[in-house]
Amino acid sequence: MMFDSEFYRDIDMVSVYLWAFTLFFIGLIFYLRREDRREGYPLEKDTDGKLEDQGVIWYPPKKTFTLPHNRGTVTVPHGKRDERKHALKRSAVWPGAPYLPTGDPMRDAVGPASYAEREDVPDLTNDGRNRIVPLRVDGHIYVAESSPNPVGMTVYGGDGAPAGEVVDVWVDRAEAVIRYLEVKLGGDGEAAHVLAPIPFVLISKKRNRVDVEAIFAKHFAGVPKTKSPDSITRLEEDMIAGYYAGGKLYATPSRTEPLA
Repeated sequence: MMFDSEFYRDIDMVSVYLWAFTLFFIGLIFYLRREDRREGYPLEKDTDGKLEDQGVIWYPPKKTFTLPHNRGTVTVPHGKRDERKHALKRSAVWPGAPYLPTGDPMRDAVGPASYAEREDVPDLTNDGRNRIVPLRVDGHIYVAESSPNPVGMTVYGGDGAPAGEVVDVWVDRAEAVIRYLEVKLGGDGEAAHVLAPIPFVLISKKRNRVDVEAIFAKHFAGVPKTKSPDSITRLEEDMIAGYYAGGKLYATPSRTEPLA
């Protein structure tokens, strides 16, 4: 195809491309900044909890998403607020002042123990099976012989005291990795079973033990339980992870103090 050279002779194509890219980039930023406001907005003012004015330009139009596995649809933004009442008090009146817990921070979802209110249903694989299950549910999955098998090992808390014994391993069918250790607690009466997220544990084959530095032995009894003995919901995952994360700061008062 032939072009009239006189038509392009006075056009700086470099400038054309530069302006085209600039306009595209500005449009992309505008699009992304609107899309990221579908959840978590409008923001609340730190001092009085009132909603901030988001304006018309940056507020995205509603969009409906179809959830997988016939779980319905969700429309965002929906304008709903987190109505949970947290056991906290402000340490000062100015914006940005830290909040201080007034109850049990490890169970009250504050600070590092906070969690999102995800769906209270199990996460599923592409074929509709529960994604995270104990080994006793899926006989096709096992711990490799080259890796230490924690089943039967004693679990010790961050205070060095024994908390219980590992009785099973919970695996992620989709990613073929260990997600939790199931710990049978000691003590009188019927023994309770709790889950310990694998990022918070240290398995020692040489010492034949499992160490959990995040919480102490006495705290294992307070780990949020699952409704089902063989499955875990998305909400329960966040609650359990939040409990252990909260222990990194709140397991003992000395952890909330400066190092020096």
